[in-house]
Amino acid sequence: MNENVVAMADRSGRREPQLLELYADAPLPTHRGLFRTVVFREKRTGLEHVALVKGDVGGDATLVRVHSECLTSEVLGSLKCDCRAQLDRALDAIAARGRGVLLYLRQEGRGIGLGNKIRAYALQARGHDTYEANRLLGFDDDLRRYDVAAEMLRHLDVRSVQLITNNPLKLDGLVQAGVKVRRRVALPSPSNPHSEHYLRVKRERTGHLITTDDELGVAPTGS
Repeated sequence: MNENVVAMADRSGRREPQLLELYADAPLPTHRGLFRTVVFREKRTGLEHVALVKGDVGGDATLVRVHSECLTSEVLGSLKCDCRAQLDRALDAIAARGRGVLLYLRQEGRGIGLGNKIRAYALQARGHDTYEANRLLGFDDDLRRYDVAAEMLRHLDVRSVQLITNNPLKLDGLVQAGVKVRRRVALPSPSNPHSEHYLRVKRERTGHLITTDDELGVAPTGS
């Protein structure tokens, strides 16, 4: 069979072309304990995505976070968004449960890439919100895709998920891609003077179900 048309069966019995190859798999000791690190590579682009797996995740109602890369927050320490805190808190929840998956997708800036994200930051510095800045650059509000995440979960034999997210569009995107979502798990977001407007705009523009630490009366941890 031609490797470019290899197919897999989804839960409805249909055959779908595989977007990914399983490229690497190894244990990873972390300060949250031992995880399994699984790297998937997109066949068409060579782009690599990572699954951090805790415990036996095959089966139903697996705790899952689908997280898109944010170098500015997670590596450079930007205070403009809550991405690093969301990543850390999701991993904390999975580690505490002892069973779950975090999918780390290479979709910087809601899919527009790092350079365009910084260009959008420049527009935000002039008074535009995050969505207005994307549109001024010629992009839709959100270019992320979830077919890759759905295939990663199928490879891991995850049949249904408890999805850690505040984003109803992400939930809808995963369901449309064939992921069975049992329930949504909310994740409070820490806020600071640099991120308050960003979080408010996400709530108002795209219906994010965000509750901040301030609203819960919780002191921000700085994570």
